[in-house]
Amino acid sequence: MIDVLLLLEVLVVKLMVAVLALALTVMSASVKAQMYDPRYPVCMHVYGLQTGERMDCDFTTIAQCQASASARGATCDINPYFVRTPNVVRAPRPWRR
Repeated sequence: MIDVLLLLEVLVVKLMVAVLALALTVMSASVKAQMYDPRYPVCMHVYGLQTGERMDCDFTTIAQCQASASARGATCDINPYFVRTPNVVRAPRPWRR
């Protein structure tokens, strides 16, 4: 009976290690796939055989991106990972004499 419990414990530990290794692999792959810069709202998707396919997220407006993309095989897209910073409104200062 003790041998069966020991075998079961070893199998559970091996399964936990395998699940942890799989989770770490999946998480590291998604980090590498992040191509968008969250600081800019517009990205240019550049297509090319020599330079490869890439995302350039350095634009604040669609017009700015389109002007840069007009001479090459590229499209402008809205950045799905853009993080808008909230506008801080200050309370008016009290009038002093």
